[in-house]
This record gives sequence, structure tokens and C-alpha cells, in this order.
Amino acid sequence: MANDVDFLVIGAGACGLCAAIAATDAGLSAAIVEKTDRPGGNSALSTGSVPAAGSRFQKEAGIEDDAETYFRDLMSIAGETEDPDLVRRMTAVSAETVEWLVDAVKARIELVTAYKHIGHSVPRLHAPKSRRGRDLVDDLVRAVEERDIPLAVGNTVRRLIVEDGCVAGAVIDTGDGAEVEFRAAATLLALNGFGANRTLVERFTPEIAGAQYFGAPGSDGEAVEWGEALDAALVNMAAYQGYAAVADPHGSILSWTTIEKGGVLLGGDGARFGDESLGYSGFARHVLAQGDYAYAVFDQRIFEIAMQEEEFAELHAHGGLKTGDSVADVARAQGLDGDAAEASVADYNAAAEAGRPDRFGRTAFGHAPLRAPFYSCRTVPALFHTQGGLKVDAHGRVLRTDGSPIPGLFAGGGAAAGISGRAGANGYASGNGLLTAVALGRLAALAAARDLAKAEP
Repeated sequence: MANDVDFLVIGAGACGLCAAIAATDAGLSAAIVEKTDRPGGNSALSTGSVPAAGSRFQKEAGIEDDAETYFRDLMSIAGETEDPDLVRRMTAVSAETVEWLVDAVKARIELVTAYKHIGHSVPRLHAPKSRRGRDLVDDLVRAVEERDIPLAVGNTVRRLIVEDGCVAGAVIDTGDGAEVEFRAAATLLALNGFGANRTLVERFTPEIAGAQYFGAPGSDGEAVEWGEALDAALVNMAAYQGYAAVADPHGSILSWTTIEKGGVLLGGDGARFGDESLGYSGFARHVLAQGDYAYAVFDQRIFEIAMQEEEFAELHAHGGLKTGDSVADVARAQGLDGDAAEASVADYNAAAEAGRPDRFGRTAFGHAPLRAPFYSCRTVPALFHTQGGLKVDAHGRVLRTDGSPIPGLFAGGGAAAGISGRAGANGYASGNGLLTAVALGRLAALAAARDLAKAEP
């Protein structure tokens, strides 16, 4: 039976879109199916930041960096990982991946030099000027359209077609109740992770199971379920990306710049409760443990820096921030004990001014001590996306528990294992998710093209 397409992509986030583009440019016929009504997935909800070490854009900015430095950075925060080879592979291809996005896809991304964010020893994030993942997705969709690659939204894959141990495509519900077989020589699982699947979250990442899920719709974990049915190996399943400060009730992220540059988070009693420099991901479980809400407090200097980011400016425009001449003022505006807040921030400011660790061990104070006027924002912790998934080789091929590849099956994005460590959220560095999405999508497409070329008579 003839194939409908050479390369079937399941999922239209950054991974799937990049894979289809790379496959088409390599001479394959490709098609993308997406179960939701719009491309983007978690990629569209991100800041669009793709890290790269040794890119020509870093060189032009006079920033010295290389893959080995990046690898050490990631391993230093991850601690342990069940797949160090994947970490090394992703850091090794990071520069060529970003340069491919700019040169082949014409993505409008630039090196971010204003901040590094947690996990990076030098500036290496490359992002849209807006710091919106939707802009990167829009560029990818444009490139897909320019190549006339079929992209069908509202098409849900019900199951994979498996014949003699080989994946030969998928059975798709086109939305009208009918199921059709769509056959392919190679199939890429480019779905989101399993953050919206409460059963899988409780099974694999119980420490964050109580947090709200703020990732993209559709993160239902099909890749995990299909993979287990094929005896695929699963690795790093307890790892995830959290976010410690989603503005409530607005539902948009409060830029972590507000905390990284010296702001703090207060609990419901008006006092600080931990070392915020753990980062937006690693600190999420601490916020979850202390109560329903936390309250960010920062000053005018930090506010002005954060206002350079569109999403933060929109949050401010929509009334998401309280302002006041003292910490007590902005705390009371949130219904907190103003005296307790004032004392807690004064203690923090004293440590920052003296250059000594504060009572929680924080030493990265940014622009602190904080000075009037002040701002506050009520926040909740969130699970953004899971970081565990199918074990893949250096080219995105899905591996069985015995280490052998499953013929015809590739994975990337949230479907594949990530590079954020074995468990928890401390190992998540900014851009980890997008790097593995874009890089594995491209690598899988190139590998499929080579595999099919060898198979031709």
C-alpha cells in the first residue's frame, strides 16, 4: 500500500512546524495534523526564547560561549539526568539550530543581551523582539505556507498504525466523526507533554500535582500512552517546568525579571518564605507549599526594566499591579499585613546592602535594596509543561526499553524527554523546552530523509 506522505507530523507546535519545514527542504513530502483549532501549543505561550551557545550572533556581540560551557551550565543545575547524551547533543547543535531558524526559516529572532535568566552563565537566549512565542510560531507557520505544506487543524490522531513492529502512520479523526488512515514512511510525535492529564501528572510529577496547569490545551499525554504500548523507554519523567508567578486573576505570567532583578515574593502572612533566586521554575513548588497566593513586590527601577516586555506592559495596563509609596502600602492593597511585609523586606534590604546572604540564603539581589515607589502583584504557582517523555537517540528516533529504535517513529518537543534533569523543576533553564522542540524536530526530519534515501531501490 502506497504512503500518503513521506513524513507525517503529529502536532503543530514549534517542533512539528520546524520538522515539516526541514523535511520539505530535504526533499520529502510532509503533512502536519493538529488536534486543536490553532497551531502553536506551548511554544506560542512561551517567550519564544531559543538558547544557543557559540552562535554567530553571540560572536557579533562579543560574547564568548561554546557548547561545552552550555553543557556544564545545564548539568550544574540539573544535578542528575537519565540522559546526559541528549543534553550534550542539544547543546552541540544549539548554534546551528538558531542560525537555521534565521537563515532558512527567516524567523525574526535576535540575541537577548538585557538578561541571562536562570541556568545560563552568559547571554545565549535568542528570541523575538516582543518576547512572545506566538511571534515565533507565526514565522514558522508562514514558512510552512510558503512551502505549501498541508496543515490540518481540528484533526485528532486516535492511534498509530503499527505493522510488524513498525509505525506506518496514524488513524485520524477529521472532526466529522469519521476516522481515516493516513499512512507515512516516517511519523513524528511532536505533541505537547502530559501536563493537562491529571492522572499522568499525579503518577509521574506528584510534587506539582496541586498546581494549576497553565500550559497549552491538548497536553494530554498521548505520546506517553502510545509509547508505553510500543515498549518505548521513558526518561526524566519526574521533571517539569513550573512557573512561580502567574498573575492572578489575569492569567498572564508576571515577568520573572521583576524577581530576578531584585524583587521578592511574599506569602499570605506578608512575609517572605524562601530563596526566590532558585528561579521561576524551581521556586514554583515552594510557592505551592506556602498557600493559595503569593505577592510579588518590586520597585520603580525594576518596573521600568520589565516594561520593555510587551506582556508585562499589558498586565500593567490592565490593572494587574498595585502601587504605593511604601512596602506596607502595596501589601495592604493586596489585603496583607503591611507591618509584616515592611519588616520582611527591610530584613531582605539589609542583607542586600551588606552584601551577605539573607536568612533564606539568597545572594543574587539584582538592583536591591528596594526603594520607593513600590509595586505589587498577586500571583499563583503553575505547572507549565512536563519535561519527561520518550527516550530518543541523537536523531530523534524513539528507542525501546532495550535501546533499539522503533522503526518509523520519531519524537520531539513535549513528547520526547527533555534536558532539565531527572526530577523536579530546579533543572529547568530558560529555553530548554524550545531548544529541544526546534532541534529535535529538525534533526528528526533530516534523519528521516536519510533513512528514506537509503531505502530507495
